[in-house]
Amino acid sequence: MPASVVPITARRQGTYVLLDAALPEREPQTIGVFLIDPSQDRAWVRMRANYDDLAAPEDAEVLAALEEDIRARAAESGAEALLRSLEDSLSNVLRVSEREAVAVDAFSRVLDRLYDDHVEKLEVAPFRTHLPLYSLRAAAGHLGEEMSSEAEDWVRAPEGMRLAPDLFVAHVVGRSMEPRIPDGSLNLFRWHPAGSRQNKILLIQRFGVLDETARYTIKKYTSRKVYRGEDEWQHEEIRLEPLNPEFEAWNVGPEDFAVVAEWIRVIE
Repeated sequence: MPASVVPITARRQGTYVLLDAALPEREPQTIGVFLIDPSQDRAWVRMRANYDDLAAPEDAEVLAALEEDIRARAAESGAEALLRSLEDSLSNVLRVSEREAVAVDAFSRVLDRLYDDHVEKLEVAPFRTHLPLYSLRAAAGHLGEEMSSEAEDWVRAPEGMRLAPDLFVAHVVGRSMEPRIPDGSLNLFRWHPAGSRQNKILLIQRFGVLDETARYTIKKYTSRKVYRGEDEWQHEEIRLEPLNPEFEAWNVGPEDFAVVAEWIRVIE
């Protein structure tokens, strides 16, 4: 998978600046990225983890505390107010670049890409720190357009989560699962869920015209079974339900679809 790709659902706009350290007798060096979502006044920041090769011990200690300080100030004052403050008040030692616009599918993913491009290469440890991002877009409505599904990138997994090869990430597009699953959000799924599907939120697939394409939707699954004798049960009705009351549920037959994965959580 490529290290850097164009976001597949880049419908939002972000603004970012680079943070540079200009220490005495050293060439200026980019040490971090500050990215904001102007529509939500929310900030993302990633700074170098280690400064031993860049600064004296006392300066390295100050720089190492910078990321947490920026996070706290952004939470207190808002992203835009903090960015203006950084632009107005940073010293000659710590500088901020001109603002740049960037197309965004997920801010956490774009932050990693910008950091990788401008600061230093991020180590990708598959299924330890990162999970595969698939190109499918699950329609939060009826079935989406026919499309292929392939792993196209690695994205950073949520902190503290135990990872496994049956986990992956994909976008959800549409409003039928709001507010729990926002339109355009990046979401975590588990392939081929075991056990009962009742009342679970599932990624549903209907095969396309070509072997490598399909149509996808995400819905809450409910079913009613009838007893056919000799310990045999049969689905009488399978219902795919939205969470947003503005949208209608619909019924499908067992032969009409396949369950691809179980929804776990929104990543962003």
